[in-house]
Amino acid sequence: MAMDVVDYEIKGAEMQFVEVELDPGEAAIGEAGSMMFMDAGIAMDTIFGDGSAAQGGFLGKLLGAGKRLITGESLFTTVYTNQAGGKQRVAFAAPYPGKILPMDLRQLGGTLLCQKDAFLCAARGVSLGIAFQQKMSVGFFGGEGFIMQKLDGDGLAFVHAGGTVVKRELQPGQTLLVDTGCVVAYTPSVNFEIQYVGKIKTALFGGEGLFLAKMTGPGTIWLQSLPFSRLASRIFAAAPQRGGSREEGSLLGGVAAGGVLGGGLLGGLLGGDDE
Repeated sequence: MAMDVVDYEIKGAEMQFVEVELDPGEAAIGEAGSMMFMDAGIAMDTIFGDGSAAQGGFLGKLLGAGKRLITGESLFTTVYTNQAGGKQRVAFAAPYPGKILPMDLRQLGGTLLCQKDAFLCAARGVSLGIAFQQKMSVGFFGGEGFIMQKLDGDGLAFVHAGGTVVKRELQPGQTLLVDTGCVVAYTPSVNFEIQYVGKIKTALFGGEGLFLAKMTGPGTIWLQSLPFSRLASRIFAAAPQRGGSREEGSLLGGVAAGGVLGGGLLGGLLGGDDE
């Protein structure tokens, strides 16, 4: 199956979405739950795997779905096909604040490795697979584990990253040390290793963990300033830990409310309930 050549437009700033324009007969594949809106002439079909040509037959589809399950994604993807006589549009929204990155796999050599939850949507024909890290240290301490998403083909794919995204071109032998959670994607020519931070005090109290990702060129890497795991940990740390609701800096309000609601805390402080 030849790759569908689609036009697109990325809209928004912090909470972006990508609007894909499909010619008659063209299709796009999207991650489950990522669709924002679509024109009436587009038909939606949920399938096993990614619907690429490499998944011929039932066994191929089953293997494709199994690969997605290993990466922590849904067993299914959704195919959006233009069945109308003219151009139709379908939009896919980012799941959290960040940037949507268009990746032309043809210009990247046909393959891109990315973190497990980075894929958003792609032109029909792009194959979604898995890539196992070859080194044991990367699997245990690399943040994303042994398994990365592998995008193959010569069409357009769209990946999502948190916060601000920076693209770095590494020359042969050039090395960049990165927080393991900040790695969004990289080309297969980049050597991915894990390096210990170097000092026990830094490892315990530096707040950056025990290990860093050591990325060595040649190749291209994309980095994100706000990994979703970091965002989630901050939200969890700020959330009430004993149920109910909590308002920052509202101690006086809470004391006053306690006095109003049945002579609670305020009454206790004034001694009214103890006499």
